[in-house]
Amino acid sequence: MADANSGNSSPKYKRIVLKLSGEALGDRSSGDAISGEILQRIAVEIKKVHDLGVQVCLVVGGGNIFRGKLGAASDQKVDRTTGDFMGMMATMINGLALMDCLEKNGVPVRVQSALHIEEVAEPFILRRAIRHLEKGRVVIFVAGTGNPYFSTDTTAALRASEIGADVIMKATKVDGIYSEDPVKNPDAEKFDNITFIDALKNQYAVMDSTAFSLCLDNEMPIIVFSMNEPDSILRAVQGEPIGTLVS
Repeated sequence: MADANSGNSSPKYKRIVLKLSGEALGDRSSGDAISGEILQRIAVEIKKVHDLGVQVCLVVGGGNIFRGKLGAASDQKVDRTTGDFMGMMATMINGLALMDCLEKNGVPVRVQSALHIEEVAEPFILRRAIRHLEKGRVVIFVAGTGNPYFSTDTTAALRASEIGADVIMKATKVDGIYSEDPVKNPDAEKFDNITFIDALKNQYAVMDSTAFSLCLDNEMPIIVFSMNEPDSILRAVQGEPIGTLVS
């Protein structure tokens, strides 16, 4: 087992896409949509991985600010397409917050957006993104795919396939994939490994079916793990068996 505190351990994965939900950046106890304390903790975790020489991409959601699908179902009845574009803008806010915090921790960052707002982010250009990674910069992908009706999980699957990532690492509130909701059923079974086919067939609500299908087609493994465990990203990168591997 790799020592999570050791900076000398060779990473198993050389290029990763880390998927963070927007909710992961917020603090429910204080009501803050973006918590400075949580941002700092995430930045420190990412820096440890970056310092190993791992090429890191981030895909961040916007659900802490606005989620298009929920907006369409709310009393406000926001049009789904409009709501999805609002959600894309929310991911840009989160991406800029992550950029700022990472840079304050000495990590070089570039933000690339699927929507063109060049005053604050580069447009997504695949070759430029890969060049940034090769130069040791963290790349944050925001605004989803630039299209409504596609989730940021699908964005992570798409970008990971495009850049030739070794793995998608999805940080969640639970420590893997379970047969049922472990909050509702404490006896739910946790899976160490699961296939894409089983994930799709059983409709495990960790990623949507479009994202799972894209990963299946491109043989892109996913590690689902808890962001709340210390050094969880570092441990996963070093090959320690944490969470659930979908392959």
